[in-house]
Amino acid sequence: MPTVEIDPDELRELTGHEEKGDEELKSDLFGLGLEYEGRTDEGEFELEFAPDRLDRLSVEGVARSLRYQYGDARGVYVPTTNAHDWTIVVDDSVPDERPYVTGAVIRDVDLDEAALESLIQLQEKLHATMGRKRAKGAIGIHDLTMLKGSAATEGNPTIEYVGVEPDEDRFVPLDSDRELTPAEVLEEHQTGKTYADLVSGYERYPAIYDDLGLFSFPPVINGRRTEVSTDSRDLFVEMTGTDQWTIDRMLNIVCYALSARGATVEEVAVEYPDQRVVRPDFSTKTKTVPHARIKSILGIDLEPEQVVDLAERSGLEAERSDRSEPAGTAGTVGAEEGEGEDEEGDESDEHDALTYEVTIPPYRVDVLHPLDVIDDLGRAYGFNDLEPRYPDVGTIGGRHERSRLENAARTRLVGLGFQDLLNFHMISEAENFDRMDLGPDDDAYGAGEPATIKGPYSEDYTMLRTWITPSLLMVLENNTHRRYPQDLAEIGFAARVDDAENTGVCEGRYVGAVLTRHDAAYEDAKSRLQALVRSFDGDLETPPTKHPSYIPGRTAAVVIDGEKVGVIGEVHPTVLVEHDLEVPVAGFEFDLEALAE
Repeated sequence: MPTVEIDPDELRELTGHEEKGDEELKSDLFGLGLEYEGRTDEGEFELEFAPDRLDRLSVEGVARSLRYQYGDARGVYVPTTNAHDWTIVVDDSVPDERPYVTGAVIRDVDLDEAALESLIQLQEKLHATMGRKRAKGAIGIHDLTMLKGSAATEGNPTIEYVGVEPDEDRFVPLDSDRELTPAEVLEEHQTGKTYADLVSGYERYPAIYDDLGLFSFPPVINGRRTEVSTDSRDLFVEMTGTDQWTIDRMLNIVCYALSARGATVEEVAVEYPDQRVVRPDFSTKTKTVPHARIKSILGIDLEPEQVVDLAERSGLEAERSDRSEPAGTAGTVGAEEGEGEDEEGDESDEHDALTYEVTIPPYRVDVLHPLDVIDDLGRAYGFNDLEPRYPDVGTIGGRHERSRLENAARTRLVGLGFQDLLNFHMISEAENFDRMDLGPDDDAYGAGEPATIKGPYSEDYTMLRTWITPSLLMVLENNTHRRYPQDLAEIGFAARVDDAENTGVCEGRYVGAVLTRHDAAYEDAKSRLQALVRSFDGDLETPPTKHPSYIPGRTAAVVIDGEKVGVIGEVHPTVLVEHDLEVPVAGFEFDLEALAE
């Protein structure tokens, strides 16, 4: 999970609660869903956060959430913006691969060392998450006093977003003391080498000019001339990307963080060849949330006034609506028959018919569904304050047969010496296929068309994994500093596209295991697999097969009770090198259902 580093003293200052001790702060942060992971060498809190709450990537965003939690702030806050003075003109020469730009001017910001470090962290975290490592969106922040805008028809200063030839112009990039062309930046500058793949295939490179010349080479690096320091008071924020919505939302998060420092946000006009827009876009959106749905999900019957109060304490605003939904629609799910039939029964039924028009602030990019609003209401109420109760049903619950099988297999794997793991179901194409030397179209176990995410927040999680083994190797890669042997196993979810299924996706639970040590061999994996299958009274066969992730001649198919269900073998040296592993790895993977009686 992503982490963010927060100075607890700065957090206390921004929230206005200097009296809060560290332990009390940790408890309050946990209530927001931010888990304390430890302290950095500088004494800062290292917090793990849900990757959907990108507004909490900075101390300013976390402080804003705490102020709502404490009741010091309520409702939707939208910063006041001054009318635009600066204009970004988008030239026809801009590369088609990166056509969009947005921006804002920030006035009178007080940047001490802590504030500057927070801004840099926010920039890099947004790059890594929503910006997909700068591929989808990249941020450039400049000292406005070092820019000179060209004269425009309306008298406003203007800068240009253009496309340039790789060797057409020169500028001094950050962390350099000499002029380089964009092509030379990609070849010689460390940052240029890191992000060269993003633009190396372009015929023309993206570039931003003021009246003095080139000052930004997005998405790679800014120019040294406009470098921001603690002496900067006015900033120019520009963002380029492949999607206007993404960079506009990234801009909103940055503007809100700087507004929390007392800065004033000023609009910037963006003139495309076919349209003109003004940014930042601080417009709000609304979600319709039925009262009955809130009651069903949270399991408590709140008064309408309580719902409005909880929404305001979540940084939202809720307005009651008399509009009701027809019986049987999704909005009335959870309103059990007979519930609340007491002296206040009529009032409860009246509440169930209510809906709320909930206003969402512009920095909340995570609210996509009414359930996201209900989650906020639950956090404001306090999940720990919810009282458990038995469901009002006449049946007796029990463990599903699949769950029994899974627990039994997991217990036997632990008995065989494996450490049980629980990895994310989501992964990237590079981890699932490329780094395993496997292609989606290969005739091999783990291949197949993946179920991909249409608009992923992170480049690291773009699809559902098609097999378990890549996740296990990622764990091994992250634990090379640990002692060997490392014997790991996971029973987890994997999926692939299958038109024969009603949902279009074939889903299943699979058993994956790896043995990592200096003498790990096929025979070691085979003996563990044999013991596991025999414990379920299964018949195991391992006929030779080929698989690109495993060594030829040391690979076999897993056949249980006459059905081919998996693969076993020694991991290929190419795959080991790709994962920085210096010891052999042997492993197996198969369909859990093969162990069912």
